[in-house]
Amino acid sequence: MAPKTFRHELTSELASLSRVEVLVDKAAGLMGFSEDERDNLAIALTEAAGNAIVHGNKLNPDKKIVILFRVKDKKTLEVSVRDQGSGFNPDALMDPTRPENLLKESGRGIFILKTLMDDVRFDFSKSGTTLSFTIRKKS
Repeated sequence: MAPKTFRHELTSELASLSRVEVLVDKAAGLMGFSEDERDNLAIALTEAAGNAIVHGNKLNPDKKIVILFRVKDKKTLEVSVRDQGSGFNPDALMDPTRPENLLKESGRGIFILKTLMDDVRFDFSKSGTTLSFTIRKKS
């Protein structure tokens, strides 16, 4: 099976997140994901896109985020979310499972992604940050 790639561009405003559900449904349908796999993809992509819009692009309407879906084979979907921000240090993120962080309102996004997805990677460059993750069909 030759890889299939789908690219989508969103504006850096929170209203753009409403399009994520449509993108997830398209990808999940192509992959034949179960309802749980579809839901996990929706949570992960919403979190990644939201972080790119808010933290990466700082809600700047002149900046875009690009979402790329790559169907690698019958069981593997790779997703990348690229922003135009200056990046961050993933090693400096707080541990949301520590007692002093349990009641904080933010800081769980990357933890959630790493919990739900099979692989999570970051690529930092002068032109932006790319967060990539892989989800593999379980059955």
